[in-house]
Amino acid sequence: MTITRLSLTDFRCYASTSMTPGDSLVILTGENGAGKTNILEAISMLTPGRGLRGVALSEMARAGGAGGFSIAAQLEGDVAIGTGTLASAPERRVVRINSAQAPATALSEWLSAVWVTPAMDRIFMESAGARRRFLDRLVLAIEPEHAVHANRYEAAMRQRNRLLASEQRPDPAWLTALEGQMSEHGARLHLARCAVVSSLSDRLAAQAPGPFARAGLTLEGWAGEELVTILAQNRSRDTAAGRTIAGPHRVDLIATHLDKGEAAARCSTGEQKALLLGIVLAHADLVAERLDRRPILLLDEIAAHLDALRRAALFDRLALAGGQVWMTGTDASLFAEAENSATNYTVSQAIVYSPAKH
Repeated sequence: MTITRLSLTDFRCYASTSMTPGDSLVILTGENGAGKTNILEAISMLTPGRGLRGVALSEMARAGGAGGFSIAAQLEGDVAIGTGTLASAPERRVVRINSAQAPATALSEWLSAVWVTPAMDRIFMESAGARRRFLDRLVLAIEPEHAVHANRYEAAMRQRNRLLASEQRPDPAWLTALEGQMSEHGARLHLARCAVVSSLSDRLAAQAPGPFARAGLTLEGWAGEELVTILAQNRSRDTAAGRTIAGPHRVDLIATHLDKGEAAARCSTGEQKALLLGIVLAHADLVAERLDRRPILLLDEIAAHLDALRRAALFDRLALAGGQVWMTGTDASLFAEAENSATNYTVSQAIVYSPAKH
């Protein structure tokens, strides 16, 4: 799972740029605001969803540009994928795979990506929604159909919520049909999440203690009960609450520092970062084992938040595992211990300069 060519047009700060990265570590260095994270965001948009920033599509189009944007990538194996918007429809996403139009969910069949950004440093202390989105990204890398089930579940839930909130008496048959859809797709969501959490927990527990803290993972908030019955029973309660209060959309991912026996939320910021990295690295190994391909890792400003020991351990582990990893940083010296075959790009004022080899 490697990008051999990446091209951006009117995306964020880039009018036009093209890159031909190597198949291992890809390092982007430059000052804050130069446009490094925008490149990672562009890659994240080659998967289902709204990317690593999670913003509206219209915010991604370059100010002063034509109004839309495009992101195109050539993958190893001569597969071309791309996404973007048109100036006439800035919030309508267009996806193409080998020149044919496709739904965004189809992207996960060709490429998966997992990212760690500075905004995620305290993910274990944020809302359950942030952790749930992180978990779903991990599941999607293994189960491409996960995005389809998530989208259909959310769509059915939105329709049900609107029906319950309407002034007129909702059609019971319509509610029953929507609740049946939520139950069907919700069960698939829950099973996929449970399977990934279980596999990751086993893999992390089996690892020897090291520089990246081992996390114990569990799911809380929904035990997989028969949802269609629960929804029917909760119609009055959900109407009063103005939302659906039970279901897989209420699940939370709970992490524990195994070696300390302490909840991740109570650990130091550095320990939380190490726990997060440990999960992402173990997940990449799990994907490689299951699918015989590694997800692309997008690690934004990762080196600056690690001490020298963990930095060296990270580079060693990434080099040993293989796969394409994109990393950003303001100081090239932070990557001095990266493997010799890493590809270096310098980014300055939305210009990406030709790569050099370490």
